[in-house]
Amino acid sequence: MCLAAPSRVLEVREGTALTECFGQLREVSLLLLSEEVAVGDYLLIQAGGFAFERVEAERAEEALALIAELVAQGGDERRWGHAT
Repeated sequence: MCLAAPSRVLEVREGTALTECFGQLREVSLLLLSEEVAVGDYLLIQAGGFAFERVEAERAEEALALIAELVAQGGDERRWGHAT
């Protein structure tokens, strides 16, 4: 099972976006999204670097806070949202 951490859009480019999640920058493809993406939006990204869903900011921030809490309790943030 894969759990994606929401990534915040920093820049929107031609068919891609530069995103940030827990300090990690990542260029992702917007090919799978049918809706417009803007700076400040949050995206869920699958392995391979394709954004597959835009998430409401409130929901994304709640999820990020929960993930940060789990990491602080001894989890490994490398497992969250960024397959390597």
